Amino acid sequence: MRLSFGFGTSTQEVEVPEKNLMGELHANPVPTGLTGEAEVRRALAEPIGSPRLGEIVKPGEKIAIVTSDITRPMPTYKVMPALLDELYAAGVRREDITLVFALGSHRHHTDEERRRLAGERAFSEIACVDCDPGDCVHMGVTKAGTPVDITRVVAEADRRICLGNIEYHYFAGYSGGAKAIMPGVSTRDAIQSNHSMMVRPEACAGALETNPLRMDIEEAGAICGIDFIVNVVLSEHKEILKAVAGDPVKAHRAGCAFLDTLYLKELPHGADIVLVSQGGAPKDMNLYQTQKALDNARHAVNQGGIIILIGSCKEGLGEHTFEEWMTKSPSPEAMIERIGRDFQLGGHKAAAIAMTLQKADVWLVSDMEPDFVRSIFLTPQPSAQAALDAAFQKLGKDATVLAMPYGGSTLPRIVG
Repeated sequence: MRLSFGFGTSTQEVEVPEKNLMGELHANPVPTGLTGEAEVRRALAEPIGSPRLGEIVKPGEKIAIVTSDITRPMPTYKVMPALLDELYAAGVRREDITLVFALGSHRHHTDEERRRLAGERAFSEIACVDCDPGDCVHMGVTKAGTPVDITRVVAEADRRICLGNIEYHYFAGYSGGAKAIMPGVSTRDAIQSNHSMMVRPEACAGALETNPLRMDIEEAGAICGIDFIVNVVLSEHKEILKAVAGDPVKAHRAGCAFLDTLYLKELPHGADIVLVSQGGAPKDMNLYQTQKALDNARHAVNQGGIIILIGSCKEGLGEHTFEEWMTKSPSPEAMIERIGRDFQLGGHKAAAIAMTLQKADVWLVSDMEPDFVRSIFLTPQPSAQAALDAAFQKLGKDATVLAMPYGGSTLPRIVG
């Protein structure tokens, strides 16, 4: 059977014998109504746990709209027209609205990237800026000790509207909701404090109320104050299937429940070989982002198996501390030992890769140099097909194969 995996702006094609293929994880078929911008307008008209946005904002108030950066597939440009119409109808002036890109620990955008993310209309009508982690306001501290230090343009706004897409997150449970605030527009120290809870077993994909890290995110959001959210769930092809709007927790939970009907995949047993991709650009621009698909694949692979990770990683590793851990650590075990005594943001993803390596080999199909890939404890492969052929040679011709073309979205759960 011929399978296709996103790889940057192209694809990797693989022929898998049908007798070996356990399955190809795609979205579950669910009934959908409106899609795209029409679905966003419906959600704005039917907020969850909240009045309509037009009843919350007042003329003369400063409005901060917080949205995702270029490393996320959030289609801000599809949401902004409906959102601006709602704000303008309530009497809010263009000059009082700022669209803030939540960088977290990621790099700044170019002007052209901001234009593309915001869309032509928003970019021409309102201020569109990156958050500035060097200019923050201290707003409080969570019960877990996380400082709520928020970029000034968001902290000093009269109203805060958070945008985001909802997908599984390997330690925050799900993306979206208050995650636009923490880590989105927070300081590196604040993010590090929150993310240090990732080592707890309850901090895992698909967990919410039992997840201490997600609870800390939402407490930070409450301290900062979120007036309204607009979150979307995307199809595998990045189209808006569902939008939720309103209360930052209640609307988010409704979006998460929809996501589960779409992307939670129950399996009777694990696979010997897992072929996994983030689905291509922009999600596989570096290893820091591509790691999300790897972590979901970890739930599906058998002990001693092979994960074939397919991702361009054309920008390399993607984050300074992550790069330092991956390139300077003497072994994967050293990274796991280090994260337990010296949590560092960026190092957390290196430790997560190391924990995956305790369960399975990771073979990487990427645009990075083979010698460099070997130096970070992964096995380079020239193509997905070559990798699968080599995996059969190592594990035998009867090895079972699972395909995860959108590995950052689909969450396998072994129920057998």
